[in-house]
Amino acid sequence: MRIHLKTLGCRLNEAELETWSRDFHNLGHQITSRLEEADLVVVNTCAVTGEAVRKSRKLLSQAQRKNPRSKLIVSGCYASLNPAENIQSLGVDLVIDNRDKDRLVEITARELDLHAMPEQATTPGEISLLSRGRQRAFIKVQDGCRYQCTFCIVTVARGQERSRPIAQIIDEIKLNQDQGIQEIVLTGVHLGGYGSDSGSDLSKLIRAILDQTDIERVRLGVVEPWDLPKNFWTLFENSRLMPHLHLPIQSGSNTVLKRMARRCKQEEFTRLVNEARSRVDNLNLTTDIIVGFPGETKEEWQQTIDYVQQIGFGHMHIFAYSQRLGTRAAILPNPVSREIIRARSEQLHQIGEMMKQEILSSYVDKEFPVLIESAPTAPDAFWSGYTPNFLRVEINHPIEDDLENRIIPVKLLQLSKSGDTLMGSLLEEQRS
Repeated sequence: MRIHLKTLGCRLNEAELETWSRDFHNLGHQITSRLEEADLVVVNTCAVTGEAVRKSRKLLSQAQRKNPRSKLIVSGCYASLNPAENIQSLGVDLVIDNRDKDRLVEITARELDLHAMPEQATTPGEISLLSRGRQRAFIKVQDGCRYQCTFCIVTVARGQERSRPIAQIIDEIKLNQDQGIQEIVLTGVHLGGYGSDSGSDLSKLIRAILDQTDIERVRLGVVEPWDLPKNFWTLFENSRLMPHLHLPIQSGSNTVLKRMARRCKQEEFTRLVNEARSRVDNLNLTTDIIVGFPGETKEEWQQTIDYVQQIGFGHMHIFAYSQRLGTRAAILPNPVSREIIRARSEQLHQIGEMMKQEILSSYVDKEFPVLIESAPTAPDAFWSGYTPNFLRVEINHPIEDDLENRIIPVKLLQLSKSGDTLMGSLLEEQRS
């Protein structure tokens, strides 16, 4: 069968999609990038915000409209929260709950009586991410979360924490490495909670990966700031662990953080940032901010503005607060109007762009190894990739030289015209 896979939302959803692709291949099925020609469409949905729900519903409707003859399978957070709605109104043939996502291919094959053809199954090298234009692999290491931030519906949708065995994770990383992948990203709903159900922890996992694999680059997905163990910073003494951390603060106001039931106050986050920057060279720190949480006053909003400017983030993911039924925040009083949320979001976006340009500018004239991820697509386009600390770099170099998926020393020369990337050149060219 020809199978089309589509996902919305987080890196964890991406990691799950990659696993499903490999499992369908192992059963002899063909993955197609064209929805219209698929016999089976699998959609991994998201529900982190109201907008994500809207996009999930739109994606399911498009799949049904563009290819009504195909079977439609849906999983993910939106599907898990609204299984009956998906089946009844969106033409879905099978809903697979988040708790069963690891068995999605097995369940689909059984319930829909897919005709597996193992003799046509491909070898691992033939389904490499590189063959699909991907140079970075997302590795799912755990699922679920034991905390209950008042705004978060994902905790409801994903359930209790479940960690994968270290040996299984190591095997998946080695498989990707054998296929030519040089960078992996560890992902999970509550990445810092890895091992809470198995007597392990995130530091042990990272150390095992660094000791038992030769993968060139190891990145971390989102880590809650209160989850970092005391020996965490020593891990960065190994240069293969990339100096980039995404630590969501969500608000710069302690009173808002209390209403969110966050476990890290402003002062604690500041101490964490100071230690991180003193221990890890060239650390790039990024974060999440929720705008317009119920009851957010002018004073509380100003505290957030002042705080993000004090810290100086390399990038901020900015989310307009979205009421999610089933969360404690949904019943909090004094909602913030959509007009105020839009104005505050725009203000924060402008500040975020200024901070990002300041941080990028501080790296001009420095040299870094860059993993080249994409080739020029037009005569005036550039090769592009990322530094270890996740700064995007564009390189003006002849397309005839195949740089893709190579880690190359680059000198950073200046900001791009857009101001959101760095322009660089190969060190060999600088020295010639």
